[in-house]
Amino acid sequence: MKEKAQNWLKYSLSDPMVKILAKNSNLTKIQLETLLIDVLAENISDKPLKYDEKARIRLLAVSRGAFNRSLRQARQNVIQSIYTILLLGYIGILEDTSLEPYIEAANKLQTYIKTQRKLAKKTPKEEHIRSVALLHEELKKSLEELTKPRNMSRRL
Repeated sequence: MKEKAQNWLKYSLSDPMVKILAKNSNLTKIQLETLLIDVLAENISDKPLKYDEKARIRLLAVSRGAFNRSLRQARQNVIQSIYTILLLGYIGILEDTSLEPYIEAANKLQTYIKTQRKLAKKTPKEEHIRSVALLHEELKKSLEELTKPRNMSRRL
């Protein structure tokens, strides 16, 4: 089970889109890995896991205490991100019109994920890789454009 979970983690963390999104998020790589283990490890094992078992799944095994600290920090970062969005909406900095480009990027990401899954099942590997690379580049450009300081200032 540990090997299966670690292979899944390696695959997930090496996904080009995960790398881009994680790089620009407020989660560290360790926090993301820990959060993924906490949320999804039980789906792989089909049973509840104790925190010391989850700690051993980490790619570089850590103590239960270190796992719990990383998990607590990851959860705090996620909650703070949500509060930030709520705050900006509440005080009027993010209104519907300024959120539209971000919603569009989220929709592109959803399309990217669906397409990637369909292509992986139906097409030859080389064609799948080319299609995913094109989708990846398009989404990467959209996200980079949205996060340029000058463009953010205009939206905010």
